[in-house]
Amino acid sequence: MAHISFTINENTPSPLPVDCPPDLTKETLLRFPAFKIWLSTLQHSLQRQHLPSHEFHSNPYELRKIHIQTVDYFGGGRVGFIKLRADVSNNNGESLPGSVFLRGGSVGMLLILQPSDSPPQSPDPYSNKHALLTIQPRIPAGSLTFAEIPAGMLDDSGSFAGAAAKEIHEETGLTIPLEELIDMTALALDGEADDDKESLQKAMYPSAGGGDEFMPLFLCEKRMPRGEIEALRGRLTGLRAQGEKITLKVVPLREVWKEGVRDGKTLAAWALYRGLKEEGRL
Repeated sequence: MAHISFTINENTPSPLPVDCPPDLTKETLLRFPAFKIWLSTLQHSLQRQHLPSHEFHSNPYELRKIHIQTVDYFGGGRVGFIKLRADVSNNNGESLPGSVFLRGGSVGMLLILQPSDSPPQSPDPYSNKHALLTIQPRIPAGSLTFAEIPAGMLDDSGSFAGAAAKEIHEETGLTIPLEELIDMTALALDGEADDDKESLQKAMYPSAGGGDEFMPLFLCEKRMPRGEIEALRGRLTGLRAQGEKITLKVVPLREVWKEGVRDGKTLAAWALYRGLKEEGRL
């Protein structure tokens, strides 16, 4: 398929050449939130090379061209995913790996349930506490029964917390007020100096070597009647019209890391929860 070419000036120090499939216009590309965030973040990181202390100060790298290889569209013609190759090189002809899969941000939620008839405090911090996992098909992983914490992609508007609450409701049927959600990733990064730092999202990057996806990880600890917790076991949920076929699994909190061992966001959420608890920040 023949490609088209144009230049962009948004978040670039000079006109940046771009070539792409003919069904992707310059205007559509610049409206795609994942592309805008990725380009802005990368350019900010490249600009930091002017600092004498930067490893690449003496021979800085530059984003010279973007070659967009494929575009996947969601319903209504909205851009869903973009696969591109970025030419990032220095004047010595040395290049950095530039294959990028753009999909944008998502959210993950560690949802901890405790029976309302159990004591709120216990010498054992895991006593009577359970976590809610989802079991669902994940075709990219080759699985029809992949275990993970509730998660979902961000849409083009709204807050991270709002997206988290929406995904919890869609995947579990539970309605969680925004004020009951704790952004563990932001809490862990609280106090990090921003001076001369890269402008990364306050989020976990599950596959930084190949994709732009960033994921704030939220915590919700909810007390509810024991019978309601039991009723969640094996419940079928998800938006069937969107192809979601989700089964809920209630597991003891202390076993979350074993039940979700194949899922990076589950392990990251578990590590954040443990670390913040040990430092007395939760």
